[in-house]
Amino acid sequence: MHLIVGLGNPEPKYRETPHNAGFIVCDRFADRHHMSGDVAKFRGMFRRGRVASADVGVLKPETYMNLSGESVAEAMRYLPIEHEDVIVVSDDMELPTGKIRIRKNGGHGGHNGLRSIIQHLGSQEFPRVRVGVGRPDEGRDPTGHLLSRVREDERARFSETVDLAVDALEVVLRDGLDKAMNRYNGNPAISSEGEETKP
Repeated sequence: MHLIVGLGNPEPKYRETPHNAGFIVCDRFADRHHMSGDVAKFRGMFRRGRVASADVGVLKPETYMNLSGESVAEAMRYLPIEHEDVIVVSDDMELPTGKIRIRKNGGHGGHNGLRSIIQHLGSQEFPRVRVGVGRPDEGRDPTGHLLSRVREDERARFSETVDLAVDALEVVLRDGLDKAMNRYNGNPAISSEGEETKP
C-alpha cells in the first residue's frame, strides 16, 4: 500500500491558498481516480482506492500544518505501510509556480508540516513531491503570500502546477521514484501562458 499525504490547513479560508497546495493536489488526484469519499480518520480526511494496480490511501491531516506529523504517525500505526510508502505533497516557495520537484528523502527545508512529520516518524526517509508556489513580490510578507488566495493572474498556472504534481504521483506509483524524478525534476517551469519556460 501507498499513502499520499497532502499538507495544508483545514479551515475554509485557507482552501485556495498556496500553502494548501498539498491538499489541492490530493483532492484532484483522488477525484481523477474516482476514490471513495472523504472519511474522518487518522486525525484527518482519508480516501482510498486503486491506482496503477496498487492500493492507495490519500490523507489530508486536519491537525493544522505544524502538527501534521501526528496524523501521519497515527495512520502508520494502523495501515500496512513503511516510511518509504508515504509520499508527502507540500508547497515550496523555493520553486517557482509551474515547477515541481520529487525527492526520495531529505530535511524539512523550513516547512513546518515536513518538520512535524520528520519529528513524529523519527525519520527523513520518505518520498516527497514539492509543488512550486514561488516567492512573494519584493516587500511582501512570505506568510501573507502563503496564506492568501492565489492571485488572479497566477491561478491558471497554479492549477497547471497541481495537474503536473498529480501526473507525477501517477508516474511514481506506476513506474517508481527514479523514473518520476528523471521525468519531472529537470523540466523547466510552466510559463503563465501555459508553455514551458527555459531553465
